[in-house]
Formats: sequence, C-alpha cells, structure tokens
Amino acid sequence: MRVMLTGASGFLGAHLLAQLRAAGVPVVALVRSPDAASRLVGPGVETIVGALDDAQALRRALATPTDAIFHLAADTSPWRGHAARQLRTNVDGTRALLEAALRHGVRRFVHTSSVAAYGGQEGVIDETSPLLGRDSWISYERTKAAAEDLVREAGSGHGLETVVLNPAHILGPGDTHNWARLFLLVDSGRLPGAPPGSGAFADVREVARAHVNAWRYAIPGSRYLLGGEHATFLELVQAIARVLGREAPQRALSASLLRMYARTLDMVSSVTRREPDVTPQSVALTCHHLRVDSSLAMRELDYRVTPLKVLVDDTCAWLRAQGHLQAA
Repeated sequence: MRVMLTGASGFLGAHLLAQLRAAGVPVVALVRSPDAASRLVGPGVETIVGALDDAQALRRALATPTDAIFHLAADTSPWRGHAARQLRTNVDGTRALLEAALRHGVRRFVHTSSVAAYGGQEGVIDETSPLLGRDSWISYERTKAAAEDLVREAGSGHGLETVVLNPAHILGPGDTHNWARLFLLVDSGRLPGAPPGSGAFADVREVARAHVNAWRYAIPGSRYLLGGEHATFLELVQAIARVLGREAPQRALSASLLRMYARTLDMVSSVTRREPDVTPQSVALTCHHLRVDSSLAMRELDYRVTPLKVLVDDTCAWLRAQGHLQAA
C-alpha cells in the first residue's frame, strides 16, 4: 500500500519515513533538491524532486496508485521578510497538493499542522479551541491556520479523507536545526538566557507514530493535538544544562527587554534584508505559555507522552554520538 510523503528530509519527516519503511510501506518522497533526494536513497523509497506546486512533479509522484499523502513540508520561518515565501509554501503548496490528491484518487490526506494554528491564546487548548491563528499578526500562525481550513474544505464531501495533526514543541534524537540549537548554545556557554514562556514538549518518535496511526485508524475529518510534558523554557534549559554539566541561568529573561531587542534587530533587518537571530515573532512565541490537552490523541491514536527528562537525555545522547556536542 503506497504512500506519498512531503518533508521527508526534515526532522519529523525522517522519523516518519523510518517508521513507514520499517512497516514495509512503499514511500514516494517529494523533495526540493537532488541533494535531499540523495540522502533518502534506500529500499522502498522513491524520490521525486520538485516543489509542492510543481504540477509535473506531482503527476510523476502520484502516477502509481497512492493510498495516502502525509503532508509534513512547511516553512516555519519567524521573520516577516519570508512572509510571501511562507504563504506560497504553507497555503498555496497545500492547496496544490490537495488538488493533486483529488485528481489522482488518493484516499487519505494526513496533514501536519501545528499548535501555532491556535494562535497565542491562554489556558489549555484542545481540539474544540478556536483557530485564533487565522487573525494572527504572525505569518506562521496565520498560514498554518489557513492551510488547515483548506484541508477541512477538501475533506467535506469531495471523496478525500482528511486528518489534521497539531504537534506542539517537538524534541528528540535526529534534530540538528530546531530545538537542538538550544542544546548547542547551552553546551558552548553562548546562551544569553532563557525566554520567559513555557511549552508542551512532544517526543518526535511518538509524533511520527501518531501520523501512522492517523492514516490507519483516525475518523475522517478528525483533528488531534500532540502535546507533551509542560515546562517553562527556563526549566528546559536547566534540564539540558544538568545533563551536559554546564552552567544554567537561574531566572528567565525579561519579556519587555526581549521585545525591545527584537524590534531593534527587526529595524536593522529591514535595511540589510538579512534574517535576524531574534525576531518580534519568535519572541512572541517564546514568551507565550502554551498548554496542550493531548487526551483525544492518547485515546484514539495510542499517542504517548514521554517525560521531559527522557527527551532531554535521548536528544543529548544522540547529539553527542553524532559529534555535535563537546566531549564530556
């Protein structure tokens, strides 16, 4: 039973691809470059090079009957300078993929959204919470909510079974570009401090497994939040520092100072056209207190929450084995 996967060369995509291959499921992976394709070579994997809106590439990818599409690819940039690019990828790309799925008779479309689609609302969010991201000033939140709306519309009486998954902050082995940067900053002593917000930290391995179960078992039209243990970013930094034997900050940074610093860098970036290390959008996201109720996914997808200490230990062990951390 063949499936298609976008975002296979990313952090979550690599784990999902590995689980599908282990289950003997043939996969066609749509990737953006020949270099990415070369990294995915292996039994049971066919690669097609092309963008999400590349009609010819989509025709090639779906020329063989395909049971499901796992749509993981997304532009997660927190910089306003990438807003147009983000709209093309997250919204226009999702629309093109849905249209291709309908044309080629794909049965199920499993869409990887994000808790960002819910916007910066307070309190515990669950599947009944409103998608405040629709009206957000943050492009990532706005485009992820818009993409979800497209997916739900495509699944309304058009013959396509759609399922939406909303992961929270994803940690785990295999990460080199996301939260792994925090581990590297702590290890090198270059972390200026911890932001004052908090989050729900999900195990990448469990998020990938939830995708497989959503394909196999989820009721069409369902949406599932995939959260994890709740912790402040200060507590996360301190947990990382303990494992690495490094110094950790004792208090979080000031939200007002972070916002002021981000606005300054944002003004500079409007002249240089270079993405700054800190943006007003990224500060807003890391000053927010995110709490997620994952009970629906736990009941219906057998989703499991991994303790934060285990996630930190496993991530540090993988980064060390890959030579990304200083010697113990």
